[in-house]
Parts: sequence; structure tokens; C-alpha cells
Amino acid sequence: MDAATILRSAKTVAVVGLSDKPERPSFDVAGYLLDKGYRIIPVNPNIREWKGIRAYGSLLEIPRNIQVDIVDIFRKSGDVPLVVDEAIEINAKTIWMQIGIVNGEAAEKARRAGLGVVMDKCMKIEHMKMKD
Repeated sequence: MDAATILRSAKTVAVVGLSDKPERPSFDVAGYLLDKGYRIIPVNPNIREWKGIRAYGSLLEIPRNIQVDIVDIFRKSGDVPLVVDEAIEINAKTIWMQIGIVNGEAAEKARRAGLGVVMDKCMKIEHMKMKD
């Protein structure tokens, strides 16, 4: 599935590594997605909330009644395998690795588990390219 199709079908995005610092790319991207109507779930053990939305320490802490469509990863490539394991466990639909984040083994594991995978692309940039 291509990025535009994934973005059109998604409603809920868990942003792993979402910072509460406005100058950080994760803050900007998540804010853009929130403005475009996506439900944002902040995932960062170092913050309690982001823009008034409760933050979770890991994907596993997100209540099970919330369907996560996209796990948007703002972490080092080496941290991706653990995030993928958690995404599989919570039945997320897609793993999205932001620009500069590449982990082929983790991507393959996600695909084998039935998840969509986008690597080395920015959700905001891809959304801005979309035609309605």
C-alpha cells in the first residue's frame, strides 16, 4: 500500500518519540496531523502530555480499545525493532519510519506480521503531496 492510501484510511496515529518541545520535528509533524483531523496519541516516557493530550510511556500502555492505525516513529533506527514488536502486539496497522529512519530487518518483521511499512518518509510531507 502506498503512503497516500495509508494516510487516507488512517484515523489514529501513535507518535513514538513525540516531543513537547515546539522546535522538534515530531512536535511540528504531530501538530500538522492533528490540524488535519487525525487523532494523535503521544508516546514518550519523558512527557506526561502533549497539547493537553495524555502521553503514554510505550505503545503497550495505550488502552486496548483504541485502534492505532499508524505508529509514526521519531526514534533512532536502532530503536525501531522494539517499537515494531510493540506495534505488532497492539495490532497496529502500519509502521511509519520518518525521514532518516531505516531498519530493514524491523520492516520485514512488520510486513511478515501483516503490517504496512513506510520507511524514510515524513508523514507531513507525504500528506501535503496528496490530492483530495
